[in-house]
Amino acid sequence: MKSIFNKIEIENFIDRLNQLKPDSQPLWGKMSAVQMLAHCNVTYEMLYEDKHPKPGFLMKLMLKTFVKNSVVNEKMYPKNSRTAPQFIISDHRNFENEKHRLINFMKRAQEEGSASFEGKESHSFGKLTSQEWNNMMVKHLEHHFGQFGI
Repeated sequence: MKSIFNKIEIENFIDRLNQLKPDSQPLWGKMSAVQMLAHCNVTYEMLYEDKHPKPGFLMKLMLKTFVKNSVVNEKMYPKNSRTAPQFIISDHRNFENEKHRLINFMKRAQEEGSASFEGKESHSFGKLTSQEWNNMMVKHLEHHFGQFGI
């Protein structure tokens, strides 16, 4: 598994991201390139910004019980996987702005390092290990970068 905490691997993600164009077409799914960027930013917004409401107790319990393992393990997501409502991007976004935000978020996580993620609280899953954070974030980026062939 790649690491969001490794500078060389983040530079590789950024190089791949720089191949994406506003008119890039997905190999599967319905998202446009800008929607994919904004969608990928939601994970980081939940981590760094107070922008998304946390699920209630019952919903969080359901997510921890039935969803968490498939999100934080090392098995890649299948194509056309379902997404949580807060990850659905339906409004207009600016491609360059979303790309710039994603690059900055990736760099920030890498610079903070794995120790800062150990035991950090997830909106949906409670406290995660740095390895679980890494798996979740790498899998999400790989899934959507693969979706757009980058």
